[in-house]
Amino acid sequence: MTTPTDHPVILTPTEVMAPARRPSRKRQAVAFLIAAVSDFLSFWTVLAPPMQWLIDLGTALLLFLILGRRWAILPGFIAEAIPGMGVFPVWVLVVLSIIVYDDIKGRKH
Repeated sequence: MTTPTDHPVILTPTEVMAPARRPSRKRQAVAFLIAAVSDFLSFWTVLAPPMQWLIDLGTALLLFLILGRRWAILPGFIAEAIPGMGVFPVWVLVVLSIIVYDDIKGRKH
């Protein structure tokens, strides 16, 4: 008797690199809230870089978990690592760019 695992599975390129699903509106709202709180805290921890790094690392991890594997999170994390960037709402802009990109991509399909 053969089982389904006895036969090789051939994946097409679209199955191998399946596009990330668009997060639900609830997940988008949670991600936006996390980004806003992180940017607010980063503004007040500009003079305490280790605290700011921890906040940014936590924010990047949370956004990664909520929004999925998105390349836009990495440049946001790098931008936040630059001294003085804590005064700009980088995380909010990252989340907004992901939402807008998903919306544009969704209209094309």
